[in-house]
Amino acid sequence: MIRESTTDPVTAVAPSPSAPIETAAPIGVQVLLLGERLDTRRLEEGVVLATAPLIIQAGRAGFAVLFRYGVVVLFGLDPMEEAVFLASLGKLVADPLPVQGRESVTVVIDAAGEDRIDTGGRVFLTDACPERLQLVAEVLARELVLEHYETRIAKVFDSIEPLAASLSRGSLRKLKTKDLLIQIGEVLLAEHRMVGRVELLESPEVLWIKPELERLFVRLEREYDLTARNRALDRKLEVISDTAETLLDLIQTRSSMKVEWYIVALIVLECLLTIYQLVWR
Repeated sequence: MIRESTTDPVTAVAPSPSAPIETAAPIGVQVLLLGERLDTRRLEEGVVLATAPLIIQAGRAGFAVLFRYGVVVLFGLDPMEEAVFLASLGKLVADPLPVQGRESVTVVIDAAGEDRIDTGGRVFLTDACPERLQLVAEVLARELVLEHYETRIAKVFDSIEPLAASLSRGSLRKLKTKDLLIQIGEVLLAEHRMVGRVELLESPEVLWIKPELERLFVRLEREYDLTARNRALDRKLEVISDTAETLLDLIQTRSSMKVEWYIVALIVLECLLTIYQLVWR
């Protein structure tokens, strides 16, 4: 749960953001995608260790890093503490997801080593300063959001494929304008959220404070292959958008042709009625 501070929120911030957080190694890390947005401003009343992204104390000796695009990264919380903390966030989540995305990672504090990721996916840090935890949380949050959109776009991609197949057979009967508009809207919404909120390819703000963590960021980014996966997702979005727009143009052309045939039919009918009236008279 969020620890409430009896002091002013400003004085609740740790006096030295770079001071290592006392914690035992290894640390269990849970990454959860709760919804489309998370109101982090109301969480700054607790014990704030650092901002951008916001990191606060949670549970007895754990920490939570929270992102406005709906992701929370929990460090060192047991299942009961996690359940209580997530319950406290319930009212702050906009458009909660019916099935929450989740990833689990282990962080090991090794003061005698270096910042690295081993073959088993464990993240080794030389200390548990807030900036390192923020950076790890930022990459993990981006990876989970990217995975979420990969799943959503894959479903859209699968639904577009049969439509393109029917077009290759010269059949437009099964194509519906409403369905295509839904697919186009889904693609545009995904692009808006990825670019406007998550900013997958942007450099984390914590690197402005500690540029020496750039190497750790690069290693984490390579481990989760964020850049290549983001490019692949962009290509899928482009293919889906182009295919849907092409099919929509064909449907509109087909509708226009139908209207033209209706007009021709009405003109012919009017001519026949006129001829009939002349003959009858």
